[in-house]
Formats: sequence, C-alpha cells, structure tokens
Amino acid sequence: MEFIEEGDELISTWDPAPNFQGWYNVLHGGIQSTLMDEIASWVVFVKLKTSGVTAQLEVKYKKAVPSNMGSIKLRARLIEMQRNIAIVDVKLYGPDNELCTVATVKYFTFPQEVAKEKLWYPELMNENDEHDHEVHSCCTSASKK
Repeated sequence: MEFIEEGDELISTWDPAPNFQGWYNVLHGGIQSTLMDEIASWVVFVKLKTSGVTAQLEVKYKKAVPSNMGSIKLRARLIEMQRNIAIVDVKLYGPDNELCTVATVKYFTFPQEVAKEKLWYPELMNENDEHDHEVHSCCTSASKK
C-alpha cells in the first residue's frame, strides 16, 4: 500500500485480487478491516509523528465491496486526541466511488522518544515523489522488488 497525504487526510488506492474475496467477487470483510486498520496506523505515523498500536477497531459494513471491478479507495483522518489515544475516521469507497465501509479506529500512541528509540520510528517513513504531496509507503526501498 502507498499512502498519499492530502491536507488532513491520508488516501490509499488498492486493487483487490481474487484470493481476497469472501463471497464470489465480494471483498472479504476481514480484508476491509485490515486495510482500514493499516491506513489508520499511517495517520498516526504521518500526522502525529509517532507510532502506536490498535486499541479498538469499530467497522460498519454498509454495502458489499466488489473485488472484481477495479481499485478501491481508502480515506483516513485524525478526528480527536484523548490523552494518548488517537481517534481516526476511515472510509472505504468501492470501484464506483460509492461509500461502502466506515470505521472508527482508536490507537494507543507512544511518546515520540519511545517510538524513535525502541520502535525505529521514523526510519521507514517519507518517500517523496515529484508531486505537491508526499507519498508514504509501507515498504522501504531495500524491501521493494
């Protein structure tokens, strides 16, 4: 996954493969929640400049997501901080750009010192591209094939 920072949001586009379907040509709900959890974690990395772990993930499935009609889009943004708990709003849109799934993700965040000293943050961050926004990737150049 790659994440593009646009204003207060992180955006990712993802192409489902057939092996990610639950029912025929429908993206499995567990895959949807995994994608939503992942983009929420990157909101913590990018917007709060630290790392964290998922404390709570609440997902509401509104419409089936086709797995055979092209890319889906995820949008995530920080909506609130409660002490060291980041609350992130995530929306998943189907290939037709219709809202299909929403999630509220609560992340326990670590102090920046702990993230840097014990969790190697931010060594795996911020690959800039040629655009006016930043692209963030979960893969370092050493691990790309």
